[in-house]
Amino acid sequence: MTESSLVTTRSQATYNELCSVIPGGVNSPFRGYQEVGGSPVLFNKGQGASLSDLDGNTYLDYVGGWGPMILGHGHPRVAGAVKEMLDEGFLLGSSHPLELECARLVQKAFPSMAMVRFVNSGTEAVQSAVRLARACTKKDKVLRFEGSYHGHVDGLVDAFGVRKIEGTGVPESIARNTLSGPFNDVEALRNMFEHHAKELACVLVEPVAGSMGVVAADPEFLKALRELTSANRVVLIFDEVLTGFRVAFGGAQERYGIQADLTCLGKILGGGLPAGAYGGKAELMQRIAPGGPVYQAGTFSGNPLTMRASIETLNILAEENVYDELDRTAGMLEEGLVAAAKSAKIPVQVPRVGSMFSVMFTHRPPRNIRDAEFADSKRFAAFFHGMLNRGVFFPPSLHDAAFVSTAHTRDDIEKTVEAAEEVFKSL
Repeated sequence: MTESSLVTTRSQATYNELCSVIPGGVNSPFRGYQEVGGSPVLFNKGQGASLSDLDGNTYLDYVGGWGPMILGHGHPRVAGAVKEMLDEGFLLGSSHPLELECARLVQKAFPSMAMVRFVNSGTEAVQSAVRLARACTKKDKVLRFEGSYHGHVDGLVDAFGVRKIEGTGVPESIARNTLSGPFNDVEALRNMFEHHAKELACVLVEPVAGSMGVVAADPEFLKALRELTSANRVVLIFDEVLTGFRVAFGGAQERYGIQADLTCLGKILGGGLPAGAYGGKAELMQRIAPGGPVYQAGTFSGNPLTMRASIETLNILAEENVYDELDRTAGMLEEGLVAAAKSAKIPVQVPRVGSMFSVMFTHRPPRNIRDAEFADSKRFAAFFHGMLNRGVFFPPSLHDAAFVSTAHTRDDIEKTVEAAEEVFKSL
């Protein structure tokens, strides 16, 4: 796959117009190219493992809509189900039988979720789970980990453990109830509990972090989390927005054999439509309104259109046993990228869990954000643009996860590795 003279004039013109009416020209900062430079390419069609932009260029896609598109773009069963639902109504203002069917599928994947509440995003799921934990424990503080991303919830936006409250719109009175600790550090975790257990409502953790590169929690770290939270009446919340239905059908809880008290889902759950969910032990979930005092609501929560897409997506994932093949495909890509970098004598790590991975220009795999911050950002930017010019779209972000879908073929992987070989040699 050779480098092309990429023409993106229509993308650039449209982006410039967007900037006049939408802050930064994007409705989510991840879509901007702040970390890599240049003007974002704008896509107008996705099919299978490919994207097409406004200028007619095509790309192999490893962003996958930032995680949801595990089946690739335009899967015929999911698209067909959504089209059928459009004729029946997509916002009816009441509960719907599809919500029951979808909840049962979620429970099948996550046995720890005795009860489920659907929302519209991962951010809503996390926000609601934290509120519920505070109500159930009558405590206020939240422990989360440096480098993890849990949405744009006030008090949790401190993505890299560095407090920059001034000018962010997050009051210090809210921020002070959030504690940040180093990821994968059992000694530091025990120290946090020794000093703060009596005021901790919950611990919020990504079992596999996806915003410091892909970093799996050490088994000892997860075990310590489970033991310490259980012993101190602290709610353990797994943020499986990225890992749910991705690293296994039952997410990280299935993969690592440790169950949470509350679980947050999103991304893949919606089959490409906006969706989120949180759930867990019945004694906790029964405190949510209208049965309990913890208020949470949403006009579009559990809407039939999203539920139909969710059901079809989850049925495909459960029926077709896609995870072994996803692992093989992603493993082939990992091996190819590592070999290409080694041949070019470029220090590159490709940490991977299942079908989520990252490309890190470092000498060793990161175990936390402090390791990840040593990654060479200039080389990554050059890598990103080199791959883009060869028709391969990676996340335009130094620390964010990339994804393989069931639509990626062996030929796609070979083309990607061929492009990477050329790019690495040019760095």
